[in-house]
Amino acid sequence: MTLLTVEGLSKRFGGVVACDQVALEVRPGELHAVIGPNGAGKTTLLNLLSGELLSDEGRIALDGREIGALDAPARAALGIGRSFQITSVFGEFTAHENVALAVQARAGHSFRFFAEARRERALADGARDMLERMGLGERANTPAAALSHGEQRQLEIAMALAARPRLLLLDEPTAGMGPSESARMVEFLASLKGTIAMLLVEHDMDAVFALADRITVMTYGRVIATGSPDAIRANDEVRAAYLGTDS
Repeated sequence: MTLLTVEGLSKRFGGVVACDQVALEVRPGELHAVIGPNGAGKTTLLNLLSGELLSDEGRIALDGREIGALDAPARAALGIGRSFQITSVFGEFTAHENVALAVQARAGHSFRFFAEARRERALADGARDMLERMGLGERANTPAAALSHGEQRQLEIAMALAARPRLLLLDEPTAGMGPSESARMVEFLASLKGTIAMLLVEHDMDAVFALADRITVMTYGRVIATGSPDAIRANDEVRAAYLGTDS
């Protein structure tokens, strides 16, 4: 069974081919990692899957439904959640208010901005539960701008999960984190395995090989290999293109 199917996906920016006939699948509950050198097309791929960009050609299907022509809000409504390489949170709002807004959006409440999210118990409780799950319960009333970088990354993922996505796209979730913060993030993502499908772009190879069920390797916009972590480690083309280099 496949949740996400990508076939022949391509995107060009002028003369640069950022994604070139990319094909991959993500199964329900699977953590599928995408690795490759800088400029390999990994973030462009996530942007194409989330609807931030539309492809020049190719097919994207979520649970058998074609979604390639849909914009980002429509894809989110169908169950695609996203974290970004550069953390995206509302700095002036508390951690609790940030997540409450995401819960509010999922629940379909009208936006009289975040006053409703403050008042309604179901929204407030849902937000607090998610923060506790992320290990941010004690930081609930702290403005997001005052959180550490790692905590802001955790908060962004809490916001994405609050929408109860079927597929979570993760762009460098451990970027800029110290060893202890990175270890906590890996532990949390491991706890999600089997409950939600995840497509992970990550440069930390220790995190990738600790977490991934399958790995897709990209270079110059193309997929050169997909397989289990052991198969990827043993792949000579992958080692020559990526794992054996400083990148």
